[in-house]
Amino acid sequence: MFSNDRLVILDADGTTIDAFRAIEKTFVHLGMNIGPLARFQKRRNIFKYLGGFKEMPTNLRRQLGGIKRSTFVRTLTEVYREEAVMFDGMARLIQRLALTPDVKVGIVTRNITVEPLETLVRLFDRHGIEPDYLDFLVHLPLSEEKLGCFRQVREQFAINPARAYACGDEAKDFQSAINAGMHPFMVAYGFEGFERLHRKHRIPVEVISRTPEELAWRLLHALGLEMQP
Repeated sequence: MFSNDRLVILDADGTTIDAFRAIEKTFVHLGMNIGPLARFQKRRNIFKYLGGFKEMPTNLRRQLGGIKRSTFVRTLTEVYREEAVMFDGMARLIQRLALTPDVKVGIVTRNITVEPLETLVRLFDRHGIEPDYLDFLVHLPLSEEKLGCFRQVREQFAINPARAYACGDEAKDFQSAINAGMHPFMVAYGFEGFERLHRKHRIPVEVISRTPEELAWRLLHALGLEMQP
């Protein structure tokens, strides 16, 4: 039997949190340059953190010169916990959803910082999102797909798939939502841009939001809610 509740699963990095700016600051701290967001979005995953043709030689020299992955992750963790920000309006959106009695809302993330759940709790706390606002906060290793987690969360709250929504910024987020029977909400301001999402991965334009404000409007409209001041 299904409950009468609805479910909203949010991705953290690139959907809720401005992850690119956090990565950019981390690169600067380590004497590297990641390049502009538009070019970052076009790179294949294996090259995203090496920079483009302009930045790659310097970045490789810095990495070969002694910057280890552990150093990068520690620096990224500090940036996330003390400096990283949520996209405009996302804190208000989460608060609005959390205060709606029949909506279960939470985060499923692959964040790569040290103790990622603690990292996100501290970041959210700086934006007025207390831990008990979220019904769940799940971290997955990079090697694990979100599909199984989506199904597990949906079953945990006995949610009808037709009343479940998943928001993400990468093509694999879209595929996981579809395969879990959920409604996908995609954004083009995160790790993959509009052209890559639509033209390369053939994700329908009707489900892609170009700004955080558009995502919030689309999601609240689908739930029959209004943003409260």
